[in-house]
Amino acid sequence: MNLVSLPAIAVLSDNVTIVQKDQVKIVRIIHDKATAGIALHGGHLVSYQPTGQQDLIWMSEQAIFDGKKALRGGIPVCWPWFGRIAAPAHGFARTSQWELVEHRENEHGVIVELALLPSKDTHQLWPHMFDVSLLVEVGDELKVTLKVINIDDEAWTFSGALHTYLNVADILQTETTGMGTQYLDSLQDDKVCQGGDTLVLTDTIDRVYTQPEALIKIEDKVLNRTLTVENQGHNAAVLWNPWSEGAQSMGDMQDDGYQTMFCVESTIHAPTIEQGITLQPSENYELVTVIAAQ
Repeated sequence: MNLVSLPAIAVLSDNVTIVQKDQVKIVRIIHDKATAGIALHGGHLVSYQPTGQQDLIWMSEQAIFDGKKALRGGIPVCWPWFGRIAAPAHGFARTSQWELVEHRENEHGVIVELALLPSKDTHQLWPHMFDVSLLVEVGDELKVTLKVINIDDEAWTFSGALHTYLNVADILQTETTGMGTQYLDSLQDDKVCQGGDTLVLTDTIDRVYTQPEALIKIEDKVLNRTLTVENQGHNAAVLWNPWSEGAQSMGDMQDDGYQTMFCVESTIHAPTIEQGITLQPSENYELVTVIAAQ
């Protein structure tokens, strides 16, 4: 995504400005180490491009920036649930308006913190009090931390994901390792399956890997680089590509979009909300993904 060409509507520092694409305001970071963008709609990272490299993050050319619909691509924040175990699918965080709390920078990079607080709209969907923040650290690598705090008077349970869309040159010429061998196949009604140590895609995939290693590697042979995804606080890694038929069915993805994207997600997976992670009052939890290129 070309953030540099968007005119600034507010200058916050030498490295941080606010720009706008259609109806969505974006915190734009331009630093010697990398450029990046985080949409306030959804707390949604839309770009991370280390200096001298192509973007590590994939965004759909047809993503809809209307401030209502979830953005296609980037790193959607799925919370307080992941999947279709409640409505709306993947929770309300990815379509809510987040607030910019602070930004700070030094020679190593820029850190931006966003916050999502309860509102009448969220309370109608999920009747709990919470304090959720997203810490985005942009430098030689990208670190995204979703911090969840229970500020309610009683316990509640959640799941979620950092639903990362990675940018690759050709999905047919990528090899993925580190995801583990056991997975639930969403295309076969969550059937438990066993796979190999190395994954080469030839068709659509929608899998919940239940025993992933901490570090997953995606070798992009065309760009001659290896993308690394290191996750913390997760219990699964979701890998997804809709392939040709899936891309054609989406109004916000170009028909050939599947050829250059691959989702590798840091996920708290639960079959139901009640089977997620329970936080007592004042307890907190962090879900993290760290993305880099080698």
